[in-house]
Amino acid sequence: MPTTTSTRNHLVLVHGLCHGAWCWYKVMTDLRSAGHRVSAVDLGGSGVHPIRPDEITTFSDYIHPLIRFLESLSADERVVLVGHSYGGLAISLAMERFPQSVSVGVFITAYMPNCRDPPALQMTKYFKNLKPEMNMDCRFTFKNGSPESAELGDSYLATMMYQNCQPEDLALAKTLIRPGHFFLDDMSKDSLLTSDRYGSISRVYVLCEGDRVMDEEFQRFVIEDSPPNEVKSFPGAGHMLMLSMPKDISLYLQEIVARYP
Repeated sequence: MPTTTSTRNHLVLVHGLCHGAWCWYKVMTDLRSAGHRVSAVDLGGSGVHPIRPDEITTFSDYIHPLIRFLESLSADERVVLVGHSYGGLAISLAMERFPQSVSVGVFITAYMPNCRDPPALQMTKYFKNLKPEMNMDCRFTFKNGSPESAELGDSYLATMMYQNCQPEDLALAKTLIRPGHFFLDDMSKDSLLTSDRYGSISRVYVLCEGDRVMDEEFQRFVIEDSPPNEVKSFPGAGHMLMLSMPKDISLYLQEIVARYP
């Protein structure tokens, strides 16, 4: 369930694959201390969401907590949607469904689909370029030759994801990580995103340098494939920017709130 406080501005934070609302705890603390209203959502089968991951069979099931949360907003309330990594797909479909409620979408080293192609095309390119040795001790399941789900291994977390983070953040992740699904079939459908809804909302891309999961070359491909309104680079951030540089991203999110009222 979302965790919220009620102050003057509202940011909604969405985690990436296998993670949960917990990964935003540093950013939530900083933003709330600055007087902002913040919500972090556990997507289906993630974080402390009560449903088991194997019971989440569609992407609609997966993003249902986010959709339900946005449905609960008052008619005149607008939010800043922030998606990390795979969470970029979640906020994209939420932007398509609630264009009147979203002032700007922020994509942190994330998938950021365009309005022309099915969102799965960016994922397909990612997996096509992924070297098998980079998966380390992760465990994947496949369907018709395409990746269906993943469990992140401890060595992978330490070497690829959390190498720029504090040891306590890695320890937290090892206790809270859950299996995740890719939903490639669902994301391969045409016309999931349209120019008059998703395409009408301002988008910001946060490029994380030193990211070993979604490397800089792939992030730049995403930016070229679906040009945002602005791009901000964070040198030395690695993949888990919200944990490695929480104060820096918190300050930047506050700038975004001010620029996209």
